[in-house]
Amino acid sequence: MVEHVVLLKPKAVVTDAAIADLWSGINGLATVIPGITEIQVGVNGSPEGLDRGFTLGFIVRFVDEAARDAYLPHPAHQAVVPLVLAVADEVLVFDLAH
Repeated sequence: MVEHVVLLKPKAVVTDAAIADLWSGINGLATVIPGITEIQVGVNGSPEGLDRGFTLGFIVRFVDEAARDAYLPHPAHQAVVPLVLAVADEVLVFDLAH
């Protein structure tokens, strides 16, 4: 299993509608890209104060590294990238392979 963790540092001005569009686009990937087992989206809820401004994030879980590798260039994933860029000043990606 691979957990594709993406953290977003939102732009100074971002609308709730843009965030909703992003979550919708990301959640829709599960129905069109093979090998995705689960998607979670949301806002940081940690009380530790260590987010460094990365207050939005999502996790895409894949059956294996091959599924993750096929996801990256997939047209549906590429169509979501502009939604990410509309919301985020910075993006941090961390893939946890089990």
